[in-house]
Amino acid sequence: MTLDLLQVLASLLAGIAVIILLTAKYRVHAFFALFLACFVTGLCVQLPVAGIIAAMKEGFGNIMRSLGFIIVLGTTLGVLLEHSGSTRVMAASILRLVGERYAALAMNITGIIVGLPVFCDSGYIVLSGLNQSLARRTRTPVVIMAASLASGLYAMHCLIPPHPGATAAAGVIGADFGRLILMGILVAVPAALVGCWWAHIAGRKIPAAPQEADTAAATEAGPAPSAGMAFMPVVVPIILIAAGAFTGAGEGAAGWRRIWQILGDPVAALSVGVLLAFAGIRRDKRQAAGALLQEAVEKAGGILVITGAGGAFGAVLAATRLGPLISEALPLGSLGLLFPFLVAALLKTAQGSSTVAIITAASIVQPLLPALGLNSPTGQLLCILSLGAGSMTLSHANDSYFWVISRFSGLEMKTMLKVYSVATLWMGLTSLAIVYILSLFLQY
Repeated sequence: MTLDLLQVLASLLAGIAVIILLTAKYRVHAFFALFLACFVTGLCVQLPVAGIIAAMKEGFGNIMRSLGFIIVLGTTLGVLLEHSGSTRVMAASILRLVGERYAALAMNITGIIVGLPVFCDSGYIVLSGLNQSLARRTRTPVVIMAASLASGLYAMHCLIPPHPGATAAAGVIGADFGRLILMGILVAVPAALVGCWWAHIAGRKIPAAPQEADTAAATEAGPAPSAGMAFMPVVVPIILIAAGAFTGAGEGAAGWRRIWQILGDPVAALSVGVLLAFAGIRRDKRQAAGALLQEAVEKAGGILVITGAGGAFGAVLAATRLGPLISEALPLGSLGLLFPFLVAALLKTAQGSSTVAIITAASIVQPLLPALGLNSPTGQLLCILSLGAGSMTLSHANDSYFWVISRFSGLEMKTMLKVYSVATLWMGLTSLAIVYILSLFLQY
């Protein structure tokens, strides 16, 4: 058994090494890295090629069945909000509410709200022009403004569906999407605020005048929707999902409960959000709807193949009997929620992508859930949140989002490492602490 365990662990490490080497050093698309890792891991444990392919097909298909619509609809919602100018309207509304004195906090809150449906890199590019303008107007160091906005977007990106990492992890581990979104918000908001706090602490020590940056993509002119129309595509789906999560529906349930249950399904809720986002687009721009939907599908396609490849890798790992062997040999029960955090943090720090880190870590952790004591529905949710916390920790020079922030804010790498990278470390540790606190109050 010891020999078998060592062989399986060596195979797993070989697969992880392939993923890190191809994505971090050679910049190979994550789909192909995960695809090759399936064969490397499977062949190292002497699985037949036909068995590896069969497992990959099953894993890929299962993920697509449960996540495909959610990823496409979530991506579409984000594209429509960017195109309509809703993201800038939300930022301006929050700034008026909070006041220019707290401009950095306003941008952090904007990042939290915009980051629900919009990917962190896209959201930062869209809002960077407003962020720079506020930095000049309020004489706030641009590093504080940049790290505050980036932290809000990043927290949502790592922890909450329909973002690809959390969505794929939920599919691999088998968690309820509605509850994951709601619990993820409870974890992500404090983490984002901690990032804003650290930006103030560290940014004050770095004298940096606001600099001009290439913000052409963020300064689209023209009328924008009202504040109500801007917020509705984000707020309404969350309300529907929350209602669905807490409304029981059975054979004898009342008709209105069944309606809430249907509308609370993430696919239905996101569909409503997409329709509301369409309503916020100016009539003279609606003829571009076909191009927008094409853009959304193209963006979603890249995410879908990565997510599916992650499911395929997880299926191959399951075929190696990794879970039973490790659980018999190691006292994983004493690690609990710390183990998924450490696995995701190691992968994130090594190869840079939060999405790849959480998908790979979820595939490793899934067969170990019984040994970790996380095999209940609530335990699975907490496990995914722990994985998300690890996937934040930490962002540095091998992360593409790191360079998006640096480029669009005109910040040097040294400044980014001192402020933003350390902020992501605090965010990850804060998220893990909150997950532990939640576990004390929840039976799992």
